[in-house]
Amino acid sequence: MDYRKLLGKVESAVLPYFGGGTVDAPSRRLRVTQPVAPGWWRFEVKGREATARELASPEGMEALPRVRGHIWGTRLVREGAVAEALALMPEEEPPRLSPVTARRWHDGTLLFEGVEFEGEAEETARRALEENGALGDARGVSASLRAAFGFAVLETVSRSTGIPFAPVEARARVLDVAREGRTEAERCLRGLAEERVRFLRMQAEQESRREAEDRARMLQERGTSEVWRDAEGREVARPLSGRERERWEALHAVGAPQGPGAWETWRDAHASSPTPGARHGRSATRQERGRAEPDASAWVERALDKAGARLMAQRRLGDGLLEVVYTFMGERFVTVVEAATLRVRDAGVCLAGADTQVTLESLPSVLKEAIDTDVLVITRHV
Repeated sequence: MDYRKLLGKVESAVLPYFGGGTVDAPSRRLRVTQPVAPGWWRFEVKGREATARELASPEGMEALPRVRGHIWGTRLVREGAVAEALALMPEEEPPRLSPVTARRWHDGTLLFEGVEFEGEAEETARRALEENGALGDARGVSASLRAAFGFAVLETVSRSTGIPFAPVEARARVLDVAREGRTEAERCLRGLAEERVRFLRMQAEQESRREAEDRARMLQERGTSEVWRDAEGREVARPLSGRERERWEALHAVGAPQGPGAWETWRDAHASSPTPGARHGRSATRQERGRAEPDASAWVERALDKAGARLMAQRRLGDGLLEVVYTFMGERFVTVVEAATLRVRDAGVCLAGADTQVTLESLPSVLKEAIDTDVLVITRHV
C-alpha cells in the first residue's frame, strides 16, 4: 500500500465549528488551518488538518442523541441541575425558561435544536422571576425548570452583589434557591465569596512562606550570619557552622562571580542536579524557559486534548508562565502553568494549596472529582 496516497487524500465534510484551533469529526479531532466564525462549515480535510471552505446547513443531526431541558441564557439545564452550554444558538433568542431540545455532538458539545411546546409551569416560573419571587412548593414544576429558575435568580443576585458564580459551584444549592428565592441566593453567593477569600489568604501565606524559605536558603548558601524568620516568626535560617562556612568559602574561592544575581548565575552553571527550588515547584531556569516557550502552544493543546478538555486561548505572563483558558465539562477555566513543565502554579480553583502537585494534564481529573462531588470553588472567573 502506498501510504503517501492515503496521506494526500482530500475529503469533504460538513462539521460544526465552535471556535479555537480544532474541529471534531465523528471519529477524530482535526486541526483547523485557519480559524473562522463559529457555525456549520464545509471543511476540506487532508490528513489531520481541516480547512473551512464555505458555510453549510447542518448534517447528521437526527442521528445524534437528543437532550431535553429548560433554557437559562445560553445553557440547557437538565436533570441533576446540570447546566450545559448550548453551541450555535439561533439569532432569535428563545423565551426565558423555555423547554428546549439539543443534540449531543461527538465531542460532547450540545447543539441547539429547537424550542418545545410549553405549559402553565413555564409561565408561572417566568412570572415569579419577574416579580423577584420564589417557586416555593409549586406543583407541576419539573426539576429542570426549578433548576433553571434557581440559576436565573442567582444570576440576578450575582449582578447586584458583584459576586460571580459558575453553575457547577452552585448546583448543590440551586433547588433551595428556587424554593426560597433571593435570600437563599444571597446566602449561597456570599458563602462562595467567603470561601474564595479564605483561599486567597491561604495562597498569600504560602507565597510569603515560600519567599522566606528561598531567602533563608540563599542566606545559608552565602554563609551569612543573619538569622532569618518566616512570616509567622519561625526561624528558617541560622548562622553556618565552622565546617559549613569552610565549605562555602571553598566554593566561593573557585571563581563564583560577585555582584547582584551572580550567585544564581554561578549556581546554574555549576549545579549537576536540580536545585532544591526546582524540586519544590519553583520556576524553571532561563535556559529551560527559552527552550520550552516555542513549543509550549502545541504542548498545552496536546495535554488538554489528552485530558478531554479543549484549549480556547493562551498567553505568556512573563517569568516562564502561561495563562491557559480552556473548557472542560461545559465550564471555562483559567489556569496558570509553567511553560517549561506545564506544572500548575495557579489552578484557578481552590485546591487547598496543592496547585503545584498537579500538571495541566492531570488537573481536569481533579476538576471532574470536584464537580461530581459538588465542592468546586472557582477563584479565576473568565
